[in-house]
Amino acid sequence: MPDPKSWLVVEPGWKVFAADGTEVGTVHQMLGDKERDIFDGLAVSTGLLSKATYVPAEAVGDIRDGEIHLALSAEQVEALGPVD
Repeated sequence: MPDPKSWLVVEPGWKVFAADGTEVGTVHQMLGDKERDIFDGLAVSTGLLSKATYVPAEAVGDIRDGEIHLALSAEQVEALGPVD
């Protein structure tokens, strides 16, 4: 298994997975203050025509090369609101 990565290296397009391994979307944007290394969360694109979903930092379980693994079920991700 690859080593965990910092939020600072995550790029748009990385795959996002729910806690059960279901792919729920792709990274649209990382949200935070890079200069102060404060990670607020991420915007996840869940569909072609849908608005990006806001996933708070505390819901991110693991960051691997090219992948974000959440500590949420696919249903919980669906219930999250859009990014403001």
